[in-house]
Amino acid sequence: MSSSKVPQSASDTALTDPVRYPVSASPPVRTKRAFVLVLLTLLVPGSAQLVAGDRRLGRAALRVTLCVWALLVLALLLLIVNRTALVSIITNPFASLAIVIVLVALAAGWAVLFINTLRLIRPVLLAPPARPAVGIALVVALVLGSGSLGYAAYLLNVSRNAIGSIFSSGPAIDPVDGRYNFLMMGGDAGDDRTGRRPDSLSVLSVDAETGQTAIISVPRNLQNAQFSEGSPMRAIYPDGYDCGDECLINAINTEVTNEYADLYPGVADPGAQATLEAVSGTLGLTVQAYVLVDMEGFSTLIDAMGGIRIKAGGWVPMSGYFDEFSRTYGVPLGWIPAGEQTLNGNQALWYGRSREYVDDYARIQRQQCVQQAMLKQLDPATLLSKFEDIVNAGTQVVESNISSTQLGSFVDLAIKARGQDVKRLTIGPPDFDASFSTVPDFDQIHVRVDELLASASSAQSLGTPDDAIAVPAAGGGPVQAAGAYAPTASLLAGGSLPHQPTPSDFIPVTTTPDGEPITEELLNQLKREGNEQAIAGLVATNGQCAAL
Repeated sequence: MSSSKVPQSASDTALTDPVRYPVSASPPVRTKRAFVLVLLTLLVPGSAQLVAGDRRLGRAALRVTLCVWALLVLALLLLIVNRTALVSIITNPFASLAIVIVLVALAAGWAVLFINTLRLIRPVLLAPPARPAVGIALVVALVLGSGSLGYAAYLLNVSRNAIGSIFSSGPAIDPVDGRYNFLMMGGDAGDDRTGRRPDSLSVLSVDAETGQTAIISVPRNLQNAQFSEGSPMRAIYPDGYDCGDECLINAINTEVTNEYADLYPGVADPGAQATLEAVSGTLGLTVQAYVLVDMEGFSTLIDAMGGIRIKAGGWVPMSGYFDEFSRTYGVPLGWIPAGEQTLNGNQALWYGRSREYVDDYARIQRQQCVQQAMLKQLDPATLLSKFEDIVNAGTQVVESNISSTQLGSFVDLAIKARGQDVKRLTIGPPDFDASFSTVPDFDQIHVRVDELLASASSAQSLGTPDDAIAVPAAGGGPVQAAGAYAPTASLLAGGSLPHQPTPSDFIPVTTTPDGEPITEELLNQLKREGNEQAIAGLVATNGQCAAL
């Protein structure tokens, strides 16, 4: 008799366990048990099944959970010690596809565990007032857990498709003299053009170790551009692109696309590649890759970001009808005021394009400012909240021959460059005479480019602020060069230089010389009166710009 009571007692104890057998528990305990099981499934998937359900399913899910945790720890370690490798894995087309599949499988498995947890809770045993609360808690946990993994898979797949659309599958590039040099082109594709005519040409030269960046702007109207050694176009134009006044550097893209594409077999965009070779030869610099931004789609990208913030030095017209006979514009469609502004896509496009009343060099400065504002304001919060719109806009806007396999190292380099001051050189005013682009001295250009890159390394090693170095103007005297600087004997010797205003140290012109506020009505009235000279005086500073 006594021996038969022991198993009965153990069985009775097991049946009264409220976690496994909620039937015998009180209503408050059942409610508490339900919330605990939901929390366990959210924090340690599989643990709810282990303590209250199918232990075999719980052990299998727990093993997967521990493996995922181990991978997350490994990813965190990579982020700390080798960020480049982590980004390379994520951006690799095959690795990213595998990650997407794993994330989808994990999301589905986690959802199954939540459904199984609902079965374990047995809602019919709960007090009626507690059922909605438990149901809401389970749905919220399901969204936080399984939903987050599913959304992460979706975002990664969107990124993967965008990377495949924008970047090439070619070989990786190596730094030259310790720097990566990228040609940034702002292209205009019109109905009357074949391909995109690059109206904006800038070389970003980035130190491969530190990320310190210099920008060299090449005017679109540069004549007699020199093709680099090894360029197929050098056989066509051995003395430079010298076929007349119409042979400006920005015409190379269209000419090569229309007439010489066969010289570039296997090249996705022969016109862009030929333009890269012309910029390389002109600057005496090996430019390894290009990024071409379509200016029409550019406005879509800025709208997707929610606009960009700038400080404008002067009013900029959004030009109206252009009369071919008189070669004059009508009353502008609108004006972008001086001062701090948030520009939408259309305004930003006009801000970079408008050329009324100022020269091309002011326009180049505005275009660079818009680019900087985009990079500065594309923070993680903006990227996450508008991710799909930004990525979809980007695939319509950007074309590049940068290899997707190298994105990891370049993302890491961009992070290093973020926040560092940028040096500048313009092959035109204020660094060269306005007529220099018509009869350029390429030996002089090469010297100034070498000085710019040398000054970047010197200023950084000496701790000198980038914007505190002066350069000689083409005419002789020292000028403040809007961010492009050459080293001086004093600097190289470790001496100090007087502070020069940085490009952002300007006061927007918002009033006339008489102190009257400049308004759109005033400018349009002057336009209707034909007083172009007065308008030009009031908006002469509109090349000044700073990203906020």
